[in-house]
Amino acid sequence: MLRPLISFILSLWVLHTNAQQLVLPGDHPDPSVVKIDGTYWATATTSNWMPAYPLYRSKDLLNWKPAGNIFNTLPAWADYYFWAPEITYESGKIYVYYATHKKGGNLCIGIASADKPEGPYKDHGPIICQEVGSIDAFPVRDEKGKLHLIWKEDANSVSKPTPIWIQELNEERTKLMGQKKELFRNDAPWEGNLVEGVSMMKHGEYYYAFYAAGACCGAACNYNAGVARSKNLMGPWEKYDKNPIIINEGEWKCPGHGTPIEKDGRFYFIYHAYHKEESIYTGRQGLIKEFRFTPDGWIEFVSEAQKPVSIPKEMKDKFNGKNLSGEWQWSVFQKFNKQLKDGNLELSALPATGGAFIGQKTYSTNYEVLTEVNRNTSTATAGLVLIGDEKNLVGAYLKGNAVQLIQVKDGKEKLLSTHLVGGNKKGRLHMQVQDGKSIRFFYSQTKGSPKALNSQPIDGSYLPPWDRALRIGIAAKGAANQKAVFADFEVKYSPN
Repeated sequence: MLRPLISFILSLWVLHTNAQQLVLPGDHPDPSVVKIDGTYWATATTSNWMPAYPLYRSKDLLNWKPAGNIFNTLPAWADYYFWAPEITYESGKIYVYYATHKKGGNLCIGIASADKPEGPYKDHGPIICQEVGSIDAFPVRDEKGKLHLIWKEDANSVSKPTPIWIQELNEERTKLMGQKKELFRNDAPWEGNLVEGVSMMKHGEYYYAFYAAGACCGAACNYNAGVARSKNLMGPWEKYDKNPIIINEGEWKCPGHGTPIEKDGRFYFIYHAYHKEESIYTGRQGLIKEFRFTPDGWIEFVSEAQKPVSIPKEMKDKFNGKNLSGEWQWSVFQKFNKQLKDGNLELSALPATGGAFIGQKTYSTNYEVLTEVNRNTSTATAGLVLIGDEKNLVGAYLKGNAVQLIQVKDGKEKLLSTHLVGGNKKGRLHMQVQDGKSIRFFYSQTKGSPKALNSQPIDGSYLPPWDRALRIGIAAKGAANQKAVFADFEVKYSPN
């Protein structure tokens, strides 16, 4: 089990917000939440980062502590795009419904289960795989108690409307039964080319379907959230004439795709949005907003001052434990080895462009990063990198008496500059990032002052993938039997 984040955070900022409360800082798209025995559990999309689907727990829906992951290794049938997990609880069992890409196929919905929320989770494989893709699953019982699965057909990927389907699911969660039925689709102007991310709750005489519409991701996003209702699960479904019900507000834009939850007789919606200034560089972050039911049977969100939330200000990893901190992630496309030994992280290399890398989420767009490389024991080139994905990154790479600045763009590697450095024991690589995209690198000896490696900032605006944010990390470049050895990793954030 990966180490919790708590020992990894040294100090925190307090961030004040208004009606929309930040509760899961950093890249946490499509958050899902459930209550289990007095504790709330949440998870979120990880896309092409492993471990897949982080777990968090909370007593108050505001303060969340990391509690492991759903998958620490890839399910045998899947290869990438780990999206939209929906964590649920019923009859003493935890079920997670999730979307991922099937090897040799398209996007499918899978199911995993566990006897306790922290796992371990057993994967049961895919349950539905449509030709154009199936995503965003949500289980719900009808008026007679029959279990059904709701999902989105990913038809917008082929420029077609996106129906929301429902079909009966057997109690073992191993197969769908009968015929699927369409509940609704994107037919309102504000919804654009899709509806997705449906989650439901029953209140009074109505089922309520919370859903998202529009473009979820990237700088040009126009995501919003709406609601529909029906007295019968199979419909007919009526969309609210005041949709969208959550729109750009205050510091946040492109809100949507979440889960409703009840706490002490009050109702909340946990969902994601981009910070207007940090945008694609810190990604879609987890928010919460209270809502209530209106006398006419609809819902309205409550606008009130919220409590401040703490986000990391300074983080430091000395690699003193037996396992990596839970902050670290790695690519689903890379297979490499790593171990902590004698207060160092030994990262096995890969000959791929950029090498093998691990990274962490960012919590601001202004920060400084430092790592110390053990030059005596490193046999591979050791890098300090800003990562979009395996085909897009920028880094300073140290080997022997030279530091190289390397840019990887669309899978093509470019050497920007080479700098000779002295010393023969340890060296420090520094990275300074402003506005999420302006990158400068420095080098220093253990006790020396940093020396600038690039006089003009490198433009990293091309780095963020369409569906996730940047990671800061370290890399090992070379043959698979080589290793880069790191003594520490430090990050200092500056408020925007």
